[in-house]
Amino acid sequence: MSVTVHFAAEQLAFSTQHSASAKGLIHVKDFRDLIVWQKAHSLTLCAYRATDSFPKAETYGLTIQIRRCSASIAANIAEGCGKRGNGEFQRFLNIACGSASELEYHFLLARDLAFLSELNYKKLHDGVVEVKRMLASLGRKVETERQAG
Repeated sequence: MSVTVHFAAEQLAFSTQHSASAKGLIHVKDFRDLIVWQKAHSLTLCAYRATDSFPKAETYGLTIQIRRCSASIAANIAEGCGKRGNGEFQRFLNIACGSASELEYHFLLARDLAFLSELNYKKLHDGVVEVKRMLASLGRKVETERQAG
């Protein structure tokens, strides 16, 4: 099975459509505009595809854990975008980062159990690390804007 994960390590976590207002709030018109959300969504799709080949015995074990925590990353970014104020947004970015760390471990476990090839593991691992970096970058930006407000 081949899993293709494409991530550019140097992209910013937000697009130029997002701007800070006079009050220091980052206005996001649509969570789908956030590059970090796009990457997290792509990673979720790759995680679903990768777990398709896991043993049936793992359907309610590692398979569901990987699928849930991968979907949780993008879902928390989306939910944070719908909240009022940067404090709430930042809280959901932190939750998304926790889910990304959980996913990073589950990929490692899947590799060690020989459910993922080394090549697929590397691609998925690199993808989750990139998402974590982007979440951290966006979190710092939101914190800076919050403190300036």
